[in-house]
Amino acid sequence: MPTLLIRNATIVPDPANPEAACLPGYSVLVEGETISAIVPDADAPTTADEVIEAHGRLLMPGNICAHTHFYGAFARGMAIPGPPPRDFPEILRRLWWALDKALSLEDVRLSALVCLADAIRHGTTTLIDHHASPNAIDGSLSVIAEAVETAGVRACLCYEVSDRDGRDKALAGIAENVRWIRESRQRGSTRLAGTFGLHAAMTLSDATLERAVAEAQSLGVGFHIHAAEGPADQEHSLATYGERVIERLHRLGVLGPQTIVAHAITIDAWEMGLLRETDTWVTHQPRSNMNNAVGVADIPTMLRGNMRVGLGNDGFAFDMFEEMKTAYLLHKVHRLDPRVMNGYEVMRLAYTNNAALAGRFFPRPIGRVAVGAFADLILLDYAPYTPLTAGNVPWHILFGIRGSHVTHTIVGGRVLMAERQLRTLDEAAIAAEARTRAPEVWQRFETFSRYT
Repeated sequence: MPTLLIRNATIVPDPANPEAACLPGYSVLVEGETISAIVPDADAPTTADEVIEAHGRLLMPGNICAHTHFYGAFARGMAIPGPPPRDFPEILRRLWWALDKALSLEDVRLSALVCLADAIRHGTTTLIDHHASPNAIDGSLSVIAEAVETAGVRACLCYEVSDRDGRDKALAGIAENVRWIRESRQRGSTRLAGTFGLHAAMTLSDATLERAVAEAQSLGVGFHIHAAEGPADQEHSLATYGERVIERLHRLGVLGPQTIVAHAITIDAWEMGLLRETDTWVTHQPRSNMNNAVGVADIPTMLRGNMRVGLGNDGFAFDMFEEMKTAYLLHKVHRLDPRVMNGYEVMRLAYTNNAALAGRFFPRPIGRVAVGAFADLILLDYAPYTPLTAGNVPWHILFGIRGSHVTHTIVGGRVLMAERQLRTLDEAAIAAEARTRAPEVWQRFETFSRYT
């Protein structure tokens, strides 16, 4: 069993726990994938298969992204033909539903690699992805899985089933979820998992949802779906079904403790109650919500009710420290109250709740530096110029730490980046290949955007 020793670190074991004292001058021993000892440097072993000298750097849990889209990497810098989209439905039709059609399986692989390199560089070690490629459905999740395996991170994958491209592709999406869930179990990897993807309530008929629910129940899994991401989803549900989005999903059996509802912005008190009563997970993506001008989810109220709420990025850059900062600021200005969404509440989203959500898919604890937990760790060269204590860690993270401070990224005891040099991926080669392929993707995108 390979061993890794990290010496002379300042350990921040759990940023969300005000009782978890910071530990300067400590060492962490990793055996295989798991942390086996956390001891003062004087008590640390003298040898290991690999030794990292931390030189007093911060050692923290790797960050977790609870909702993302690897397939969107080629959108960066891409122009949308015509005038700017005026609302979220236009953004969907003219950007995302044209881009996903433009992707081949090779584009899917490369788009994932671009995102995974960004994640490693910024200390994001576990990702829950939500994929779409309507013209390259079959096998798409295995292609992403191979990219994940190469990169060395931890990921839960699914395919977003939708009726927007016709019945045959909806059925193909269902089949891809079923195939991948079975394959992920057969692989027996501790770094890959599967759940059942659904696009959004407004692009799914009752018949398709009933078919998906039957398949998911036979496999014992939940769902990963966008819901109430702005007014359009609610308006469609009320006009078409005479009920609100969350009520409809509940009626059809989609909600539950294994299901992730991304966004949940335009929900009312009764819908929030249903999400709470069913122990359904909600993920918050503040940067995306601001960019799409779809509103602000009532995350402070959800947290007050001890709902299961995590933090994702919806495909934005994989510096989760930036997502934390945005969550901290957005709710203050929205409520006109600087007391709203305090630092520990943000840490609760990003660390406590994200780790609990990841625990639904992976077999050992993630998201804290503790004996017995997966050794998913990051080192940062953040040098605070004020005291760093258990009682002020959140504000060092929110006002001081950035993804650019990450020097080492470790997943399951494997060093994926050391001294800011990626070990598992050739970042320059990936970027060069992406620059070559992007014009072809963009050309296909322009063709599809005329008909979407």
